[in-house]
Amino acid sequence: MNQSLFPTPNPSLYTEEEIAKLVHTFYAKARKDPGLGPIFEEHVIDWDAHFVQMTNFWSAQLRGTSRFRGAPMPKHIALPELTAELFERWLKLFRQTTEELGNPNLQHHADAVASFIATRLWQGYQINNYPDKQPIALHIV
Repeated sequence: MNQSLFPTPNPSLYTEEEIAKLVHTFYAKARKDPGLGPIFEEHVIDWDAHFVQMTNFWSAQLRGTSRFRGAPMPKHIALPELTAELFERWLKLFRQTTEELGNPNLQHHADAVASFIATRLWQGYQINNYPDKQPIALHIV
């Protein structure tokens, strides 16, 4: 994997508190979003557990911790009627959140990881749900 696109986790650049704040701030925005909010509200049963899972996920990505246990791809593939626009909206809100947090290292790393993840999830979603169609790329700005 190209390290310039997917930075190596670095526990000295981001604290657990910053990661928790990223997760909570982002989901506060996503839950209010007219496109994303209803999807999250329909599929996230226990928000406290989701926050723990997502904090563990982002801690693994950004700090190299090993607390995350899960398989994001099957869960996303199972969601009905996802679109490129929804993934792009997710990325836009995520990037707004990282910018607001005021740690440029966190912003750069988390945004790179988020772009990679959104692209992979969207590709996997299309391959699984629309195997006879040509995949549509995300417009990542």
